[in-house]
Amino acid sequence: MKTTLIFALVAATCAAPLDGAEDRLAPWRGGVQLQPVAARDGRHTIHSYFNTCPESPDREWVLFFASTMLNGQRGEVCIRNRATGEERILARGLDTEDAHRAACQQWVSGGRRVVYHGEREGRWFTAVVDVETGMERILARDRLAGWSQPHADIVPLYGLHWELGSPGDLEVVNVATGEIRTAITADALKQAYPEFLTKLFGDKPVAIFFPVLSPDLNRVFFKLATPAGGDARSKQASTRLGMVCYSLHDQRFLRAENRWGHPAWHPDSRTIIEAGHLLIDSKTGATQRIPDLPSLRGAHPSASPDGTLIVADTTLDRFGGTEKEWGVVVSDIRGGGHVIVHRFDNSGGARSWRRAHPHPVFSPDGRRIYFNVSSGPWTQLWVAERGGD
Repeated sequence: MKTTLIFALVAATCAAPLDGAEDRLAPWRGGVQLQPVAARDGRHTIHSYFNTCPESPDREWVLFFASTMLNGQRGEVCIRNRATGEERILARGLDTEDAHRAACQQWVSGGRRVVYHGEREGRWFTAVVDVETGMERILARDRLAGWSQPHADIVPLYGLHWELGSPGDLEVVNVATGEIRTAITADALKQAYPEFLTKLFGDKPVAIFFPVLSPDLNRVFFKLATPAGGDARSKQASTRLGMVCYSLHDQRFLRAENRWGHPAWHPDSRTIIEAGHLLIDSKTGATQRIPDLPSLRGAHPSASPDGTLIVADTTLDRFGGTEKEWGVVVSDIRGGGHVIVHRFDNSGGARSWRRAHPHPVFSPDGRRIYFNVSSGPWTQLWVAERGGD
């Protein structure tokens, strides 16, 4: 497959800037360059999630999960040099929960290491690999990796949410030393919110699920889960509800609520960006809606590194398209302006029980946006680079 470079003309699908305000969207209104990151016939290349960027902090490499299996659930963790196209395999033979988040691969330690989780020979584990040497170390068995930050040496861990008796605590592992400590216990969670948990789960066991660390590493939000069917690769794996925010710095719970859309941290480490154009104070719960932006369906929003823009994906049935057509939308966080950077059919992709969404996210310098495209049988990681640079 030949890599094609597309110059997107997006002026017809963008709103005007706020009166008298700087047009932050100007670089995304025209001359945007789009292309697959690592085009090759017969394989998936999947960016893990919108809570982490696949581009390394030094902007040299792009991280992805590659699979030649149609279901996309077994494969390799790879990096590709942005300048030369050189590819390196960091981890082989990984079985994943699904193609939706792949191996949850993510940069840590300032780009010196990569963390991921998966299954080999029937045993689940979280591991770290040294990018320079290629040496893999198992950090924890029977644990999955939550989302850390690319500059950090610590990664949150949680148990196998589909198994009864799996640990329900939130642990934190230091990827440099291998030390694991318990940050929040399931018992402390039950003591803090007994009525809340009973309302959501009755008398079923409750575990901490899917933790996401704030950029300053002082806070974490997470979902709650209880085992449902015992099958890791099905919708019946577990029941997952609610959101809890916790201060790691102060060692205290901040708040709990029923809603979990698709949350992500703002760079200020206090605000949570949520689907529906919501900005939520993680401490107080105070919520404001960004004004004058179109409704996005299925959106996974994340902020630019400077906190001025939000990128999200959406089906385009509300923009003159269909539910099978998706778009990547960049919006001004002040409201009033947005740009559809790219439109594409997204009805193909991995034949997994759960397929990857676009999950767009900005590069470390805010000049590029990475996202998954499933326009054919193979999901491909794409990149959009803004114009005017």
